[in-house]
Amino acid sequence: MTDLFSVRGKTVLVTGGSRGIGLMIARGFVRAGADVIISSRKAEVCVAVARDLSAEGRCAAIPADLSRDAGAEELAAAVRDRTDRLDVLVNNAGATWGAALEDYPESAFDKLWAVNVKAVFRLTTALLPALRAAADPDDPARVITIGSVDGIRVPTMEVYAYSATKAAVHMLTRTLAHRLAGEQITVNAIAPGPFESRMMAFALDDPATRAAIEQQIPLGRIGRPEDVAGTAIYLASRAGAYLTGAVIPVDGGLTTHG
Repeated sequence: MTDLFSVRGKTVLVTGGSRGIGLMIARGFVRAGADVIISSRKAEVCVAVARDLSAEGRCAAIPADLSRDAGAEELAAAVRDRTDRLDVLVNNAGATWGAALEDYPESAFDKLWAVNVKAVFRLTTALLPALRAAADPDDPARVITIGSVDGIRVPTMEVYAYSATKAAVHMLTRTLAHRLAGEQITVNAIAPGPFESRMMAFALDDPATRAAIEQQIPLGRIGRPEDVAGTAIYLASRAGAYLTGAVIPVDGGLTTHG
């Protein structure tokens, strides 16, 4: 059973890996014995986090700005310079935007579409040669996209572009899964609920708001790092080799409300 869930020695790229859910996933892979590359927009932060993670295993940094049209190709080229095969790509980098309905700017849709959707597509396609090099019928290469419960159910907050782009991420996951299955590359999505992150800090740092959110969650708590890291490791291990095109809510049952 230990071998069934092993990711030891696999090469893993985690975008947005210097904080939040991306850091939770990256740390989980490092501790599980994978060779991890993290990427994020702020170079100094990315390098510093990779240095910290290297105290627990193997981690390197490749800073990249995926909000730029050329960012995905530049990151893919840097990864290809470092390794000729990529076992796991975790498309985690993303952004959000909240505003009242009549004040919601069009620029929010432009920014979030570029980061949350286009960058996922561009980076995945740019890294296909490295993913194909790692693909095997018994151990496929893996692409894991990070969606959101807000792309499954109507969110309580006014995050119109965010929820729309995360729903798009889920459908993009399914279409890529269908297209790449014949090449022994699986594509699945994790849809997190509330986790401790900068994106959720405005709500979770307030005790009253935090308590209200926890009351909505059937399991009664905020997500922990091992919850999302464990799901990613499962998808990347032999245990998850026969799963593709799935969108997995990691949300304590939040989406059971519909």
